[in-house]
Amino acid sequence: MSIETIKIFDTTLRDGEQSPGASMNTEEKIQIASQLERLGVDIIEAGFAAASPGDFDAIEKISQRVTNSTVCSLARAIDSDVKAAGEAIAKAKLKRIHTFIATSKIHMEHKLKMTPDEVIRRAVRAVEYARTFVDDVEFSCEDAGRSDMGFMKEISDAVIEAGATTINLPDTVGFRLPFEIGAMVKEMSDYTKDRAIISVHNHNDLGLGVANSLEAVVNGARQVECTINGLGERAGNAALEEIVMALKTRSDVFSDFKTNINTREIYPSSRLIASITGIEPQPNKAIVGKNAFAHESGIHQDGMLKNKE
Repeated sequence: MSIETIKIFDTTLRDGEQSPGASMNTEEKIQIASQLERLGVDIIEAGFAAASPGDFDAIEKISQRVTNSTVCSLARAIDSDVKAAGEAIAKAKLKRIHTFIATSKIHMEHKLKMTPDEVIRRAVRAVEYARTFVDDVEFSCEDAGRSDMGFMKEISDAVIEAGATTINLPDTVGFRLPFEIGAMVKEMSDYTKDRAIISVHNHNDLGLGVANSLEAVVNGARQVECTINGLGERAGNAALEEIVMALKTRSDVFSDFKTNINTREIYPSSRLIASITGIEPQPNKAIVGKNAFAHESGIHQDGMLKNKE
């Protein structure tokens, strides 16, 4: 069986910046994007072009600097957002527009105040318009974790027909458990087959962002959205470094998968994000915390000294 590459979609510059106190200026965002490229990230979500002139400017500048990673802008499923995204990434060598609309009943009824058919039409229009700017379009079923599976299949069919190449399933409120994410991804992956890449975007509200992402990979996801140090609003996002190192360290379990990440650049990436945002990973944070490889227990220290492997 051939080894499949899991695409790493880093959203530190977009979702990560939504972490309280984590604002970054344009030069800092360019610095981070350059480091993410050295890290080997497949897709860099550089921001939300329509959100502010500052975001647009940063995305535009990153698009001119980054050459090996795909540069992506988020856009709501409205023409003005998609247009701003397309214009901001116009000069990127590799570019993607990531558009989204809520698909859960609660969001459609109370936030969008739209019928399911109206949501599908809006999504199709956004994807079709995005394809006039780029060949690579990602569509997210916002709040997929609480969405009806039948409706997600229906809207996925429609946006794939319209030109979407990736279908992302965000657990927007960080509510789902690993077995639930695994079942959702498997059903969607089996349904879409090779018509689109299935992606996940897991939040860490229950401390399960990484576990949910790994379960998704086993069940058919071929793209994982994540951030350096798990940065993000509320309890944060799935941590890039933990996902990548779990896949690498447990190659006995994940023998069919690899990533393009240069793991030697994980710690420098973590330190750069911490220094720019002022948000330090907790000392016992897996992989990048300052105590991650320190052994305090005397019994454990004795064992480690006797067997340094």
